[in-house]
Amino acid sequence: MADEGNELVLTLDRGGDVVIRLRSDLAPGHVDRIKELAGEGFYDNVVFHRVIAGFMAQGGDPTGTGMGGSDRPDLKAEFSKEPHVRGVASMARSQNPNSANSQFFICLDDARFLDGQYTVWGEVIEGMEHVDALPKGEPPKEPGKILKATLRG
Repeated sequence: MADEGNELVLTLDRGGDVVIRLRSDLAPGHVDRIKELAGEGFYDNVVFHRVIAGFMAQGGDPTGTGMGGSDRPDLKAEFSKEPHVRGVASMARSQNPNSANSQFFICLDDARFLDGQYTVWGEVIEGMEHVDALPKGEPPKEPGKILKATLRG
């Protein structure tokens, strides 16, 4: 169950808005981090640097390389039984389970093999077609970009 007024809106450079319902019931620490970063404009003009058809779209790295993050400490994992299915937003991390920082991914299709290993923090409730339309690649030749990330509700 989501908190009232707990939505993240990603305005993409091609297409429109992607609305993600934040799931603080599953991952309160991660949701707090997403809200904090979005509120500071951290995600504005950040690209989706890794988009794999039939799998997921990854962004949240200000360097656009997949190696960067925020200046805040990494987060302790908040794994849950929530399945990684189409539209789920989850945190990217290194091999260390407690290494999530600012990077996230949105599942383009079911990816149940990730269940219990990555922290689910939201679900797309509007605009999934805009996520589907992101340019593919690792990295894409001309990556899609988040123009603005805002909180609403």
